Amino acid sequence: MNNNFAAALRRMVLAMGLGALALMAGCATVAHPDPRDPWESYNRAMTRFNDDVDKAIVKPVATVYKDVLPQPVRTGVGNFFGNLGDAWSFVNNVLQAKPEGALHSFWRVVVNTTVGLGGVLDPASEMHLERHREDFGQTLGRWGADSGPYLVLPILGPSTLRDTIALPVDYLGRPQAQIQDVPVRNSLTVLEVIDTRARLLGVEQLLNQAALDPYTFQRDAFLQKRASDIHDGNPPEERYDLDEPAAPTAPTAPAK
Repeated sequence: MNNNFAAALRRMVLAMGLGALALMAGCATVAHPDPRDPWESYNRAMTRFNDDVDKAIVKPVATVYKDVLPQPVRTGVGNFFGNLGDAWSFVNNVLQAKPEGALHSFWRVVVNTTVGLGGVLDPASEMHLERHREDFGQTLGRWGADSGPYLVLPILGPSTLRDTIALPVDYLGRPQAQIQDVPVRNSLTVLEVIDTRARLLGVEQLLNQAALDPYTFQRDAFLQKRASDIHDGNPPEERYDLDEPAAPTAPTAPAK
């Protein structure tokens, strides 16, 4: 049964990949892309592909998940994965030399894993231990690595070149990756994706209503959030509309 499921999953991934390549081959080149988004033609095509996959597979499953499971159960699932994320955030807070974030993340894991029944409950938040989410992409940015161009990944969605390079480290650093039982590890990954998508149901409708171009709105919001995350809420101001410096004018003769 597991072999059949794995084979079906591989065929589905292959079909998605072929579809993505077809979309990329047929997309038109954007004449004047945003300086942060030089691959806009590819990114727009990949965004459409991801939207189609979401509408066909991910969103229906997430909708059933939300309808079937009561809110307390879904909250417990979210808390559990949040606790696993705090463990990796602790490592990245240490790598970024952020003692306060590291201490909060460490004690959140200790408290929620023990008192919180393995992370299903979240007593750490009631103790005012703040969650400091950090990943390896933020760690690279903390030490000066440029974000690079905006990039939309198949299935995973918005990213940057720096964050894409950091993805393998983020994956291997998560506690889930240390589980040797492959079916259990894969089941947890699928459950995390479904739970995350269920909490975002309705967002796409708001996105379409809020912007004339949802792609541009999503891109700008993502890049602003990543800059805010890396700089702890105080990102440097970036300007892309600077005017050319005015030509010097000849001095005028003094009035008689």
